[in-house]
Amino acid sequence: MPHIEDWLKKADKDLQRVQARLKDGDTEDAAFHLQQGLEKYLKAYLLSKGWRLKKIHDLEMLLDEAAMYLPEIERFRELCEEATGYYLVERYPSISETPDSKAVIDGLSGAKDMVKMLRGNLDN
Repeated sequence: MPHIEDWLKKADKDLQRVQARLKDGDTEDAAFHLQQGLEKYLKAYLLSKGWRLKKIHDLEMLLDEAAMYLPEIERFRELCEEATGYYLVERYPSISETPDSKAVIDGLSGAKDMVKMLRGNLDN
């Protein structure tokens, strides 16, 4: 296995940072770490299926690939669409829309459900 546990540890750390950044009032950074955590979880799941690692940050594209193995992951499409935008806000200064803290909090809640599904379906 290509270091799946390492991906999961980093993903967990990102999701912990979401909570810490929200507590500090840094919604933009919290949103970025939400996207990063979801990206790493999706990649860990896909790697467990034999997927070849790709340099990609679009959660919807990763979700498309994950859905080939786990169709019920589709219920998280809206979450992935929203969180992909958080990556762009953090990385591209021309995009000035700061995420709403309630949306990030809701996203974190959805992320926890998605993580549970992904962890429950990893191939070892």
